[in-house]
Amino acid sequence: MLADELKAPAHATVVDIDQDGDRDVVVAVLGDLFPSDKLIGSVVLLERQSDGSFSRHILLDDVRRVADVQPGDFDGDGDLDLAVAVFGYARGELLWLENRGPMEFRDHQLLFRPGIIHAPVGDLDGDGDLDIAAIVSQEEEELWVFDNQGGGTIRRQRIYATNNADVGSAGLIMSDLDSDGDLDLLLPQGDNLEDVYAWPQPYHGCLWIKNQGDWRFEVQRIAHFGGAYAAAVGDIDGDGDSDVTLVSMANDWGNRQQPSVVWLENRDQQFHMWGVDTDPIRLATVACGDLNGDGRADIVSGSLHFPPLGAVRLQRITVWISEEAGPP
Repeated sequence: MLADELKAPAHATVVDIDQDGDRDVVVAVLGDLFPSDKLIGSVVLLERQSDGSFSRHILLDDVRRVADVQPGDFDGDGDLDLAVAVFGYARGELLWLENRGPMEFRDHQLLFRPGIIHAPVGDLDGDGDLDIAAIVSQEEEELWVFDNQGGGTIRRQRIYATNNADVGSAGLIMSDLDSDGDLDLLLPQGDNLEDVYAWPQPYHGCLWIKNQGDWRFEVQRIAHFGGAYAAAVGDIDGDGDSDVTLVSMANDWGNRQQPSVVWLENRDQQFHMWGVDTDPIRLATVACGDLNGDGRADIVSGSLHFPPLGAVRLQRITVWISEEAGPP
């Protein structure tokens, strides 16, 4: 075990934060799975020691529930800073934590909005520095990008919003989906956990926010999928392009034919949906990677037991291995 007594950790990122040659882990801690605006969130660093153990450092506390933390050198001074998504409940914010020295960080607010889930980091405009994207999913449904202009100066821009307050944006992935050399954004939508009797809706699924260059983005729906809660990108069929995997959290689980995992086959940037499995259900997270070295991305996902939804047909971690299709 790397650490205990972390209350409701939401995201963990492996990174050499102190640049000493080993791999540390930085953790976003909610403090409570349930809605709250209490100052119970934190960012915790698990620093790897020479003997293989991990020491704990609190990099940020006395904030509302923290849902994500991602590293990057945002001020160009050679050390690693952190982008932090403070979900909160009725109040939240996006911060970047400036690295000021050994285990010392200064926070800068980039956006004040409730319900910021993810804050992926990458060079969205191809200028050589790291930018940030953030999805807002509480009260408003918005997608923001943050243009790093150097020296710690960051300009913000809203690139997507909907007046459907129930759409349930559930995450944000940064990836070059069309292999044109710039980073796009994938937005799964289907978080309807507020409803005890959550049901798939026609507006659930996944949006592709296509990077057109010069901070222009085109929104394209690539899937309808009830209760979509997380997405991952990987070459599932080994044909050299990027496919998309989606998992569902809240759905019509009384229908045993309802898929909980699907993958979207990339056919020249048109996406065909294939069902992967119907069990386990209530999946909260997914990742893709080549686990067996055969050149195709495999799928790993985990269930979340979230009362009052019950615990049937759940598994902590499930792996699906992509196998080469046989002759038709």
